[in-house]
Amino acid sequence: MRIGARYNINCSRVSALNGGEITWSNDIRYLGVQITAGNKFCCFLGNAKRSFYRGFNCIFGRVGRIASEHVVIELLKAKCLPGLYYGLETCPLNKSQIRSLEYILNNAFRNILVIFV
Repeated sequence: MRIGARYNINCSRVSALNGGEITWSNDIRYLGVQITAGNKFCCFLGNAKRSFYRGFNCIFGRVGRIASEHVVIELLKAKCLPGLYYGLETCPLNKSQIRSLEYILNNAFRNILVIFV
């Protein structure tokens, strides 16, 4: 994987000691953060969003209408937000990515508080 002005230029193949070739990739996952090839350093947030939705749907499906809103929000803060926020300090976020994260949280609170806009 390459990052920089020449990220899309084909590179020569790299061979391993056993004679096999190491393939080039457009993205890598390092310490839970998915980094994508591009002109600038950027991260892919799809896995973090998926992790948040998986945790939220599990919590909300089990205790959604039975528990109070405060309990569900505390469970959301304890179980779902760490998966969403993990590694964000390493990623330079643009406005569309920030809006995407805001939409996820607004959607979760809309479901919890039964507010339909």
